[in-house]
Amino acid sequence: MSVIAEIIDILEYKVEKLFAKTKSLEQNNQELKNDLVKAATLIENQAQEIETLKKQYETLKMAHSLLGSDENKRDTKLKINSLIREIDYCIAQLSD
Repeated sequence: MSVIAEIIDILEYKVEKLFAKTKSLEQNNQELKNDLVKAATLIENQAQEIETLKKQYETLKMAHSLLGSDENKRDTKLKINSLIREIDYCIAQLSD
């Protein structure tokens, strides 16, 4: 009987060890999930900030070109023509 009791004790020890390892892995998994959520949020915030900065850059570029810069005159003319076409389209829609 002592051999069976010893085997049972060893099995109990190993099962306890497995439960402890499982709990540790579950905690680690949860921490990794939390880190992933934080990283995804950070990426989303940075993407929004990039879009905002791009819009600001385009606005500054347009303002700079309106001040007489030769570098962006073509872009400015194209943008003005685009705006004029949009206004003409709106006027045409209102007159119908």
